[in-house]
Amino acid sequence: MSVVICSLKWEAARSGRQRITYDSDGYHLVRFPYDADEEAYDPWRMHDPGHGFTTPSRFPDARSGLIWPSHDGWGMLSAMVFWEPDNRPTEHRARFVRDPLNLSTGYDSTATTDTVPTRGGQYRSYSWQMFVHPGTPVGLKISARGPGDVKLAAPLMLAEFKLAIHTDVARP
Repeated sequence: MSVVICSLKWEAARSGRQRITYDSDGYHLVRFPYDADEEAYDPWRMHDPGHGFTTPSRFPDARSGLIWPSHDGWGMLSAMVFWEPDNRPTEHRARFVRDPLNLSTGYDSTATTDTVPTRGGQYRSYSWQMFVHPGTPVGLKISARGPGDVKLAAPLMLAEFKLAIHTDVARP
């Protein structure tokens, strides 16, 4: 069975802080650089700045948060998010979203996870599996919430987002 992979990494220490802004769904689409300096692996060009419009995307615009599947198949999505220590949030959320910017098939969130903070830094990993298709990008969205469901711009230290597509899915 063949597998095609896209692996993205952003780290504040290398690329500078990521400005946390919330979209109308109450989540921030995590952005990833296009250069290989951040340990990216993308031989299938699923994180290409040319996807989605006629003008190229530039990190850290919203389109830099998208992976565009190169093949139809069974997608294994995984992510890792490290928040800097911050005592304001009472919960941290993450979700994988099909077409988070409404560029093709329409916003479709899946696999939302909600956790309470631990003492110290907040270090989380997430995984989900679903069918993916070329033309429908996927993204990682996060949110830090305070009392009363207030959205907080809690700073991130590191984020990774990966898609492995199993292209040879057996059919009856």
